[in-house]
Amino acid sequence: MKLVKKILVVLLAALVVIQFFHPAKNEGSADGPNAMAMPADVRNILETSCYDCHSNHTSYPWYNNIQPVAWWLNDHVNEGKREINFSEFNTYKLKRKIKKMKEIREQLEEGEMPLSSYTLIHGNAKLTEAQKNRLLAWVDSTKLSLADTVKH
Repeated sequence: MKLVKKILVVLLAALVVIQFFHPAKNEGSADGPNAMAMPADVRNILETSCYDCHSNHTSYPWYNNIQPVAWWLNDHVNEGKREINFSEFNTYKLKRKIKKMKEIREQLEEGEMPLSSYTLIHGNAKLTEAQKNRLLAWVDSTKLSLADTVKH
């Protein structure tokens, strides 16, 4: 029984200590010279459903102040930004931009984005059929526009 108490005390102490170590927050600007241009209605959808993980600005929930949750969220945001960062989209090469548009289409069609773990807590991030269709139309027109750039 003493061993169990010691283990619990060590675990509790470790939980207290890690509360003092937090990763840097993703609180830059979602806009800027490298941000992707898009219609206002598309931007509103993306800001609500995508930007927390796919831009340079995350709106953090209260539980981000608790470790190890902050580390998990930080890893999730960094992974999302590696996939596509709308704040840095204009730094991508043309081929990568086109590829990202194709990937967005696939993710939307398969219902993989936004993640269900995200929409579970952020119910307003769930896409309606109308929003999904609007994003798909935007993706297609953007892809065509980018492809025209390649031709010229």
